[in-house]
Amino acid sequence: MTTSLLAGRPRPLGAHWDGAGVNFALFSAHAERVELCLWDGDRLRSLPLPRCTDQVWHGYLPGAAPGLCYAYRVHGPAGPGHRFDPQRLLVDPYARELAGVFSYDRDVPPERGLRARVVDPAFDWGGDAPPDTPWEESVFYEVHVKGATQRHPEVPEALRGTYAGLAAPAMLDHFRRLGITAVKLLPVHAFLDEQRLLRHGLRNYWGYNTLSFFALEPLYAARAGWQSPLDEFRAMVRTLHAAGIEVILDVVYNHTAETNASGPTVSFRGIDNAAYYLMSRDDPDRYENYSGCGNTFNLAHPRVLQLVMDSLRYWAGEMHVDGFRFDLAASLTRGSAFLAAIAQDPLLSRVKLIAEPWDLGPDGYRLGRFPPGWREWNDRFRDDVRAFWLTGEAGTGALAQRLAGSSEIFRHAGRAPSAGVNFITAHDGFTLRDLVSYRDKHNEANGEQNHDGHGHNLSCNCGAEGDSSDHGVIECRRRLQRALLATLFVAQGVPMLQGGDELGRTQAGNNNAYCQDNALTWLDWTNADGQLAGFTAGLISLRRQLGQFRRTAWLTGNADANGRRDVVWWHPDGREMQGEDWHAAPGGTLGMLLAPAAPDEPALLALFNRHANPAAFRLPPGAWRQLCDSGDDAPFAARTHDSACSLAGRSVLLLAQDQKPA
Repeated sequence: MTTSLLAGRPRPLGAHWDGAGVNFALFSAHAERVELCLWDGDRLRSLPLPRCTDQVWHGYLPGAAPGLCYAYRVHGPAGPGHRFDPQRLLVDPYARELAGVFSYDRDVPPERGLRARVVDPAFDWGGDAPPDTPWEESVFYEVHVKGATQRHPEVPEALRGTYAGLAAPAMLDHFRRLGITAVKLLPVHAFLDEQRLLRHGLRNYWGYNTLSFFALEPLYAARAGWQSPLDEFRAMVRTLHAAGIEVILDVVYNHTAETNASGPTVSFRGIDNAAYYLMSRDDPDRYENYSGCGNTFNLAHPRVLQLVMDSLRYWAGEMHVDGFRFDLAASLTRGSAFLAAIAQDPLLSRVKLIAEPWDLGPDGYRLGRFPPGWREWNDRFRDDVRAFWLTGEAGTGALAQRLAGSSEIFRHAGRAPSAGVNFITAHDGFTLRDLVSYRDKHNEANGEQNHDGHGHNLSCNCGAEGDSSDHGVIECRRRLQRALLATLFVAQGVPMLQGGDELGRTQAGNNNAYCQDNALTWLDWTNADGQLAGFTAGLISLRRQLGQFRRTAWLTGNADANGRRDVVWWHPDGREMQGEDWHAAPGGTLGMLLAPAAPDEPALLALFNRHANPAAFRLPPGAWRQLCDSGDDAPFAARTHDSACSLAGRSVLLLAQDQKPA
């Protein structure tokens, strides 16, 4: 390997090996000089990048090969908006793999510091084909790579908590039994732990503190057989695809791990702070904080937008992931061409795109305002369904809106009922079990005197806070968990299950366990609720069998050519709901009568009773076959109902019509 750089090329950005050497290219609009720093064992040597073309500094190192570690020192002007410091070693924003260690201690020798590593992109995909599951058939499973298997006794110990572990046979068996179609992974981009957490002996478990948008988090790599994290992740994707399971990544492009003005300078800030971050118009040294995490990534800058688009293309194209859930997606659209860039991209416009449609900035709540081609996390579904079952703050009208796909929010611009991603719980909040076991949050272990986490959870504890041996409390919680799950899987939209909810997982009332990398958050397979897991799998199976729950057209209540209406909202008295019924007390019972979606399907009737006591329902004419009774110990036992039925308290009953009414 030579000791000087050739001119090289300004594109592609990053470090790329061509078989004979490595080309280095780094964007910085305001830099005055850039040094490439190379590791030779424990020694560091610096070479100036010889050329700058269109604000891209570049050079070519003949003889360099994969495995070479490097970083940059960037020289630039002092003054408002700039944070150049040539004493700092900076990570390439396009780094494909990271090495070394990060420390907040400035006394750590630079040769031990964080660095990028040149990689060989070759990988044998072995004919990998994405499942390409239609939206209306999708069932998402939100899970943490480490937490999924760290306590799984049937996953080999060396693979627990890793990318390889997630694709282990025991996990594949669970996914198949459950019937999910995609895993939605919490962030796998390399991230940093906040200094405050480290002082308290904690770490950032969720990973929403991204350092690198191309490199994998190395702590989740088993490195079995000297396999690189890159190859381990790709092998995981290939294995999941072979099992028919898509891989959706939770991505955090709204801010970085450099946080606020007092945060670390690791990459973007030292390369070109004024370009990469959105700064206040009134004070160019103050970061806009629409993320709530100290800074906001500036996608309004063309080169920053390019980085995000290049990152997405990398994960979709070279890593074969099937889609993305964008954390605080509203911040990505502020003054930027992000949505337009996605829409015209021949690769990214075809993958699954899911927005968390809000941020903390002005006009930050944008549910229903993303364009066709996007899906959105539907927090209205979460809140109204919780409020119906758990607090009584939502009535049958709100429940009907959510069951019908939230059409008042999403039915515009040609969007389909799958525009909303429905969920009862997600990573940031109570687990399902805790939702019916705790009235208040209990986040003391986070070190913030229980001030963190959302206070308005629409939860209930069934009469006792936390664990209870009272049979009445236990039965109340059992029924409510099943009723909530049944509501999720019979509603129009794309259902998302939080991983572990089907196992009865608890976080002991912690509704903001972002910093709990321990048994509190890892899935407890040994003490799993097998009956609840079986019930959840049964619901997903019914959803897969019955097209009425997976409609591609909106429910309207209008009659078709045969005079049959796609939905009729059913009153317990055996008639259609009328205007005054929606507001009448006590308002906790409702039926949803769905016409067949195909000639060979039966009509379906879903009945809901949130009250503690049983409710009598008169049924539409005909014989009705029971498909699921969430309140029964044998929920999928076959029974027949004719003109009436009694619906257990706090339960959902699903019936199929055996024959056409006379």
